[in-house]
Amino acid sequence: MTIAVNAIFFNPANLEGYGHYTLSIFHILVKQHPHHQFVFIYDRPHTTDLITGPNVQSITVGPAARHLPGFFYWYNISAAMAVKKIKADVWVQPYGFCSQTSQVPQLLVVHDLAFKHFPQYISWMQRWHYAAMTPLFLKKAKRVVTVSEFSKQDIIAAYPQLSKSPSVIAGAARKGFAPLSWEEKEQVKEAYTDGYEYFLCVGGIHPRKNMIHLLKAFSLFKKWHKTNMKLVFVGRLAWQYKDFLEKLKSFKYRKDVVLTGYVEENILQKLTGAAYGALYVTHFEGFGLPIVEAMQSGVPVITANNSSMPEVGGDAALYAESNNPASIAAQMQILYRNEQMREKLIQKGLERAQYYSWDKSAALFWEEIIATNAVSS
Repeated sequence: MTIAVNAIFFNPANLEGYGHYTLSIFHILVKQHPHHQFVFIYDRPHTTDLITGPNVQSITVGPAARHLPGFFYWYNISAAMAVKKIKADVWVQPYGFCSQTSQVPQLLVVHDLAFKHFPQYISWMQRWHYAAMTPLFLKKAKRVVTVSEFSKQDIIAAYPQLSKSPSVIAGAARKGFAPLSWEEKEQVKEAYTDGYEYFLCVGGIHPRKNMIHLLKAFSLFKKWHKTNMKLVFVGRLAWQYKDFLEKLKSFKYRKDVVLTGYVEENILQKLTGAAYGALYVTHFEGFGLPIVEAMQSGVPVITANNSSMPEVGGDAALYAESNNPASIAAQMQILYRNEQMREKLIQKGLERAQYYSWDKSAALFWEEIIATNAVSS
């Protein structure tokens, strides 16, 4: 087969959930299936091919698909023509969008329906686009994949007319996320928090990630405990972040808050492994890779009791209400005061992380590619 893969989010300077998911799976597939050709299609010139191999080709097809006019043209005209030209057997669409014009069978990945649950966090144009086009994307795709049982049921409930039930293929932690030695932890803390312990929050800074409530929770925690504990945010300034930055300026414990911005993966692994605890108490997630990455790093996790997060964390995490800073702070206090509970969560987290495997996910994804091709045969 010739397998085309939409690579427009393969940006090494800004690689987040969708990109990590796709890269992790295809790093494995291109090696396991050397007799098949993989063509990664970018929408702008790139200097680094994130996946290479004798059976790998990367091509650039403009215009950049970053705004609606360019988006429609890229998916439905220029990229569709390129996929036809290379005689692709399957076109993998990992970001919830697909071409309406291409006759090549498409495998669509829909990570979540956050736009339905939190429309206020995106522009009116994005709301219109998602609302109008998502049912068409689901209808057009030959096969649909999602990342959790929660998202599967959410999609089925939102689109009962869907003729095909999505397949669930979860994410996993990458191998570099692992427990650190005491010396390694001290080096990281010296570099980022003046040697002090810290809670870690990973994710782009935008309202759905709940950063303001985390600040409020941290403030409560600091009032309850006279401690030098820090709060470290790792992630880019994504969108609607000005309110967060403004509140941070007058935040009482501003000197105890660290913003690293986007960091490369090896740095993220170190920051994760050295954390006292991981906070991933967002308003909504289709999966939540940082939960599993922290667990695999031997770091206890506090996450939200909504959407897919209880499914991912199981009994290996503490849960809080995302809209209640006191609920979050109370769980932070448990980690801080109850060392036995903290150690129990670390051990359960290490075990829980083993449940998720990129090798297993890649094998399931390959079955979906085969099935997508079979549909057209």
